[in-house]
Amino acid sequence: MEATGKKKSVIVGPWGGNGGTSWDDGTFTGIREIKLVYDRCIDSICVVYDKNGKPFATEKHGGVGGNKTAEIKLQYPDEYLISVSGYYYPVVRGGSPVIRSLTFKSNRRIFGPYGVEEGTPFTFSIDGGQVVGFKGRGDWYLDSIAFTLSNAPSKSLLQKVQKGLYRLTSIAPKSKPSKAG
Repeated sequence: MEATGKKKSVIVGPWGGNGGTSWDDGTFTGIREIKLVYDRCIDSICVVYDKNGKPFATEKHGGVGGNKTAEIKLQYPDEYLISVSGYYYPVVRGGSPVIRSLTFKSNRRIFGPYGVEEGTPFTFSIDGGQVVGFKGRGDWYLDSIAFTLSNAPSKSLLQKVQKGLYRLTSIAPKSKPSKAG
C-alpha cells in the first residue's frame, strides 16, 4: 500500500482486445504530451507525463505502422485530461479487437478523433479529477487501453486558489490598516 494516502487513484478499463503484451506506465502527477501514430487503427501511443514537476517520457507502446501522427500538447499544469473515448474492433477479419479510434478531452479542448470510428464505442469521463496514467496491451497495434484516474485535488488547483488569494490581497486597499477587534 502507498504511504502517501492523500491521493486516491482508480483504474478504468481496459477496452479493446487481449492480443499483444501487457504494459503499464504507472501513475504520475499529470500528463504533458501524447503522441499517437495511426491510420485505420491506433498503431502506437507514447506519453510524456509530469513526474513531480519534470517531464518523464515513457516508451512507445504498439507497433511501427501507421502514416499519420498526432501530437497532443497539454498546457500542463492548467490543462489536464478529463475524458477519453474511442472505438475498438478487429482490424483484420477474424482477428482480435484493437483500438480503432481515440478522442481525448481536456478541461479546455477536444483532441481528435484519431483513427477510424468503427466498432464498439467506449467512453469515460471523470468529474473533479484527471487522467494520470495509461496502461494496456500492444504489439503490432494498440490492442487495448485503460486509464489511471486521480480524484485528488491537483496541485494546479491549489496554486490557482493561492494565486487568486494573492491577487485579492494585492488589490485590496492598503491605505487603511485594519483594526483587529
